[in-house]
Amino acid sequence: MTTDPTPDDTAAQAVQVARLYYHQGLTTDAIARELGLSRPKVSRLLTLARRTGLVEIRIHDPQAQPQSLEAQLRARYPFLTPQVVSVPPGSPEGAWLDRVAVAAARHLGQILRPGQTVGLAWGTTVDAVSRALTPRPIEGLQVVQLNGSANALDFMSGFVTDTITRFAANYGARAHLFPVPTFFDDPATRAAMWRERSVRHVLELQERADVLLYSVGAASAQVPSHVYAAGYLDETDLAALRAQGVAGDIATVFFREDGSFAGLPINARSSGPDLALTRRAQHAICVASGLGKVDALRAALAGELMTTLIVDETTARSLLTAP
Repeated sequence: MTTDPTPDDTAAQAVQVARLYYHQGLTTDAIARELGLSRPKVSRLLTLARRTGLVEIRIHDPQAQPQSLEAQLRARYPFLTPQVVSVPPGSPEGAWLDRVAVAAARHLGQILRPGQTVGLAWGTTVDAVSRALTPRPIEGLQVVQLNGSANALDFMSGFVTDTITRFAANYGARAHLFPVPTFFDDPATRAAMWRERSVRHVLELQERADVLLYSVGAASAQVPSHVYAAGYLDETDLAALRAQGVAGDIATVFFREDGSFAGLPINARSSGPDLALTRRAQHAICVASGLGKVDALRAALAGELMTTLIVDETTARSLLTAP
């Protein structure tokens, strides 16, 4: 009596076939003979390896525009690991975001390891990434929310919690939500809340996160940053930010055109983390798409507020153009 192979057995066999095909250059006929499989079975295993992310195919063309833009970004920002995503000529910004989200999801699949903690700053871009993930259980992974859970409308819509829990479910991870206001009315209220034991637990997880995933917020983006589109900031707030030379935000913590963030009054009311966290994490991944985010991106790079940038080629080209 024979038993069907388990999913783990099938995955191991797919990896074995992929190694023989891609690393050793064997044909499907040769692999079939070596492993005692049928040729169609070998083809199915290769397809499985590609579809499930066991194998990823990347084309490195030295003349290609994305690779040229990556080289220019590395030269200008030596601390940065850039990934520039090609987009169809003439395509709308929404299509750029879709492609960048897929690239970010694949990048996460490559770097995440068992036992890590992932900090997520909710928003339009990170939500798009959450919808492009490939399911992959990772033992002991924890996902922690980096900034407060949003306003009453978002509590009702589930926008924030759905993004975080989608990430956690995709990797079989434990989700740690952060049920505090996005912005406090009074900095003293925030300071008192930060002394609560349940809040301290989340803050400690944020502090030791191995991987951070976020975008930069910008009021002028064509695909609006959620914090600006969902009514968190009134006209008085926006006018004050403009007067203080604010260029954008990360996890609802604002920074100036030179990348500095200390001393901005609104940050004393924000639920987001100290942006120095982006300089300490092993992987601080900024995902950005759209020409309206160029100024905010340039400012965040001036402050070295990321280690990895995943961006579409049109936005990258504009970013490299002198302001």
